[in-house]
Amino acid sequence: MDTSKLHQRAVEVWKTTIAGLRDDQWDDPTPCTEWDVRTLVNHVVGEDLWTTPLVEGQTIADVGDQFDGDVLGSDPKAKAEAAANEAIDSMGAKLPEGGLVHLSFGDFPVEEYCNQLIADHTIHSWDLAAATGQDRTIDAELLAYVASWFDGAEQIMRDAGAVGPKLEGNDAQSALLGRFGRDASWSAP
Repeated sequence: MDTSKLHQRAVEVWKTTIAGLRDDQWDDPTPCTEWDVRTLVNHVVGEDLWTTPLVEGQTIADVGDQFDGDVLGSDPKAKAEAAANEAIDSMGAKLPEGGLVHLSFGDFPVEEYCNQLIADHTIHSWDLAAATGQDRTIDAELLAYVASWFDGAEQIMRDAGAVGPKLEGNDAQSALLGRFGRDASWSAP
C-alpha cells in the first residue's frame, strides 16, 4: 500500500476512535501522562490542521499562532472529523508532487512528514482507545509500517523530544508502543 493510502488509513482509524469517545470522557486520563483526553485530541487535531499549510510549503512562521491553544471549540468531535478529512485530502493531493515540509526541527521531504503523521495517528489512536476503553489493537499493516519506518527515524524523534523513554515489549504491538514510551498494559488510575 502506498504512503498516501496508509496515511488515510491511519487517520480513518483515528476518526473511528474519536467516534467511539463518550461525552463524559473528555477529562479522563490517557497514557500520555500529562494529557487528559481533550488535550490528546486537541494535539492530534492541531496536527491535522497544520497538515495543509505545511504540505503547501508554508513555514511555522508563516502559519503563526493560529493553531495554538484549544482548537476543538464547542463541538470537538465535529472539529476532529473536519480537520482529519482536510488532512487526508491535502496529503493525498500534495504527496505525489513531493517537495519539502518545514518543521520545527528541520526541513523534511513531504513523504517523511507523511510517515511522521502515520506514526502519530497510529500511536495516538491507541492512546485514545486505551483511555476510553475501546479496542486497543493496532491495525497490522499500520503496525508493521510504523515499526519499519521508526527503525530509521527513532533517533531523530528522540532527539526532537517527540517520544518518551523506551520501554520493553513482548510482542510486536507492545514493542512498538514501548519504543514510543508507552506501556501496553496501561490502564486509567
